[in-house]
Amino acid sequence: MLLVTAFPMLRAIWLSVYDYTLTAPDDRTFVGFRNYATALTDPLFWSTTANTVFIMVVTVAVELVIGFIFAMVMHRVIFARGVIRTSILIPYGIITVVSGFAWQFAFSNTNGFVNGWLPFIEDNFNWFGDYWSAMIAIMVSEIWKTTPFMSLLLLAGLAQVSEDMIEAAKVDGATWWQRLWKVILPNMRSAIMVAVLFRALDAYRIFDNIFVMTAGAQGTESVSFLTYRQVIEQFQLGLGSALSVLLFLSVLVVAFVIVKVFRVDLAAARQEG
Repeated sequence: MLLVTAFPMLRAIWLSVYDYTLTAPDDRTFVGFRNYATALTDPLFWSTTANTVFIMVVTVAVELVIGFIFAMVMHRVIFARGVIRTSILIPYGIITVVSGFAWQFAFSNTNGFVNGWLPFIEDNFNWFGDYWSAMIAIMVSEIWKTTPFMSLLLLAGLAQVSEDMIEAAKVDGATWWQRLWKVILPNMRSAIMVAVLFRALDAYRIFDNIFVMTAGAQGTESVSFLTYRQVIEQFQLGLGSALSVLLFLSVLVVAFVIVKVFRVDLAAARQEG
């Protein structure tokens, strides 16, 4: 863990305080927090942050709803349970780059099938020619790929809900919706928090789908993609490292907010203490 996590992190922090480019490796100048100031005062950084937050919020919200439906199906189904669970989990087993290329083909205005399936869309509509449509395509590919992971975590939470409590609610005359809101969801709060936390942190670091589908065109860059461009394309190792550190700090903030919003006592949920 020290080799693969701590060392690269400390190395990035160290590089972030230098004006350092790969084209001039011997010309390295200590600049303190200037790289951070450059990033934080650049409108491009804030626009990419807005893109990242927007993708994270929308995809996680949609995945939570669809994932819960899938989890309920996998939990309640009696016949062909293994086949159904395997079918639902197939997209998660596909490499993200492969699924990105598949959805890029699907949204193509020349040989894709999405335009033909949507009656309110013109056959030659270019999904990647506009910011909003390109963002929709990116988010659809992300939702399709990672909803199975969300459903798997929620399925584990459903398994922890006592059937006796549900039966008692039925005896008391509770409707299906009342059992859902008053019994099932409250007892799944810790599982929901873990699912949302894992997916939010993953979605905030989105890179593959953007790289494959738009390459950041039409203003669809994320913070991870901006960092990639600074380091790999422009060889700005110091500024790129500062962006990676800011990305890491942003992830910590997201995790803190999610934990505070759900207010789950994980120790109590594990029946510790």
